[in-house]
Amino acid sequence: MKGGYNIKWTNHALRELNETFDYLEKEWTEKELKNLAQKIEKITRLISLNPNVFPDSTIKKGVKRAVLDKFNTIYYRLNGETVEILSFFANRKNPDTLNLDN
Repeated sequence: MKGGYNIKWTNHALRELNETFDYLEKEWTEKELKNLAQKIEKITRLISLNPNVFPDSTIKKGVKRAVLDKFNTIYYRLNGETVEILSFFANRKNPDTLNLDN
């Protein structure tokens, strides 16, 4: 696609993203939060341009896994001309709480 695939965050992924930022606002500096936001923008742009750039998840078929940093992973799938962000998973959480059934 010329301009890239559309990115759509599921409600579940947005909740996880908000929870992560709520937690990090108490623990991190403004500069660290801004750096994280820039990483998210960079990764989602990269996914938009080439959804197959990241490896398949071993957890669920048809889902890709983009490790943002050692603390966070983005899980997504391609659905037609849209990339659906299924989870913004905080790697500090119990892996059994990962929900990719959006």
